[in-house]
Amino acid sequence: MSRPMTEPTGGATTEPAAGAVPDLAADSAAGSVTDSGAGSATDSTAGPATGLAADPTTSSMTGPTAGTATGPATSTATGPTTRTATGPATGSTTAPTASPATSPATTDPTAGPRPLIRFGELRGYLDALEALGDLRRVTRPVSADLEAAAISRLSCERQAPAPLFENVEGVAPGFRLLGAPAALSSAPGKPLARVALSVGLPAGTTAAELVDHLARTRDAKPVPPRPVAREDAPCKQNVLLGDDATLDRFPVPRVHEFDGGPYANTWGIIVARTPDGRWTNWSIARIMLIDGKHMTGLVIPAQHIGMIWSEWVKIGEPMPYALVQGGDPAVPFVGGVPLPPGVDEAGYIGALHGEPVDVVRCETVDLEVPAGAEIVIEGHLSVGRDAREGPFGEFAGYGSTETSMQPVYTVEAITHRDDPIWPLVAEGRPVDEFHTVTGVGQAAEVLAELRAAGLPVTTAWSPLRAASHWMVVTVPRDWRERLPGVDSAELTHRIGKVLSESHSGRATAATFVLDDDIDPADDTDLLWALATRIHPLDRAEAWYGFVHPLLNCYTHEERAAQSGPIVFHDGLLPAPGEGRLPHSSFAQAYPERIRRRVLEHWHD
Repeated sequence: MSRPMTEPTGGATTEPAAGAVPDLAADSAAGSVTDSGAGSATDSTAGPATGLAADPTTSSMTGPTAGTATGPATSTATGPTTRTATGPATGSTTAPTASPATSPATTDPTAGPRPLIRFGELRGYLDALEALGDLRRVTRPVSADLEAAAISRLSCERQAPAPLFENVEGVAPGFRLLGAPAALSSAPGKPLARVALSVGLPAGTTAAELVDHLARTRDAKPVPPRPVAREDAPCKQNVLLGDDATLDRFPVPRVHEFDGGPYANTWGIIVARTPDGRWTNWSIARIMLIDGKHMTGLVIPAQHIGMIWSEWVKIGEPMPYALVQGGDPAVPFVGGVPLPPGVDEAGYIGALHGEPVDVVRCETVDLEVPAGAEIVIEGHLSVGRDAREGPFGEFAGYGSTETSMQPVYTVEAITHRDDPIWPLVAEGRPVDEFHTVTGVGQAAEVLAELRAAGLPVTTAWSPLRAASHWMVVTVPRDWRERLPGVDSAELTHRIGKVLSESHSGRATAATFVLDDDIDPADDTDLLWALATRIHPLDRAEAWYGFVHPLLNCYTHEERAAQSGPIVFHDGLLPAPGEGRLPHSSFAQAYPERIRRRVLEHWHD
């Protein structure tokens, strides 16, 4: 039975109810400027389910250790054990060391299975990348005007080590830039190492383990942040107020030749709070430099920053904000994950690590920021859309000519660490941080939502090289036993119903439902399955409603109206014993004794 891809008539169940257009809450999904490069044949270290041996560098995770801490902790006189009150010498990244959440004996990122790791700040994370051979120190003079971004972009495309620029032209000695902070890793066999380490998992974590960990954390008990004293907050080492608080001091990068200007935010979080204080949001959205005291950036109504800003607009007051660059690598990662509206990212990060995030009060606004941040910019966001923003090259991989009127960020205070590091993302064609962070986060949300609906799902994955335009959902071999009387068309329909009403589900144009005999994070597996299991016309269902305006596959009219179809494809095989064929592969076309003999004598 197939469901045709025809537009539903009035009253059809495939049309979201009026007023129920899902929030596209992926805070970096529209207008985020995060990116990294491709270059490997597979997106994860996971092998096919039919292989003989598992990758020994991967870890079987059992979910976060959330729930072990409750309520905000008080600050201590000595400060957190993972950071120091004074910054490292110029050019060094070896300040605090990483702190495992459950054991002090497992800080080597190249090791195999081990407990969760907590870095707490950017510099310990860079030490871990360096131990993997995944950090490149660039000591020659480099310009923040396109050159640093070009090196970062090529590093992504060649899947090279992350570049740390230690000699940036035009700024004080010691001011640094970091490119490709969460791109695919150059570490052999560990392409997701930067992503995994960012959320405290081993470098060899597979795509399925990563998504499962994030999905489990979504339902874990939040661990509220822990206030610390100013003297225990590295981000307070230097405080700039008044005329001294100018971005002219910093290497704000110009990312693409066709951009509207330098971009002050490509991998930082915007801290904002509703006027009534009920919700504090940490999100990523692109922000363009106007001058040393002013910036402008995308404030999209469907995103969290837009929701909170609109509440301030209603009361006629500018929105207090803090823009945080650097710090705990989990902070920008989670800032790009599409958590549900009203969820505080700080509590989610605490649940992710099993311990609270240390925060400190801002100088001029009533907000708290991660104490280990490299740079914090404070001020207010205007009530009106007073400046023209853009263009900027986005996650679909194309340049842009589009601009729009957006609110203005005023710069009223800046605090920073000694020898601060400003992260840079050169967004563009996949694979980059948008795809490794927002795409992975969307997959985790899809997995959590389908599990919550009681549907038998093995994993979900946003194929990295599909530029966050596709989602893949895999189901277990026994799904028919778990859902008696349900055929593949009905299962695909149920998945479509859940995701068509979800912000993460509507953030991608096409979802493919496949059996879990393939690894959706392995491009070789996935392309073979799509080519041989997806019918060119039938076995698909379209659900009409909100669509992401930056998805390049839609028409100009659909993007302008933010309305169109998302399509769910039924690629499920027949049931075992009812027409399902084995793979004509080494794993399935030969008996075990032959496979073992071949492997034992492979190098003879």
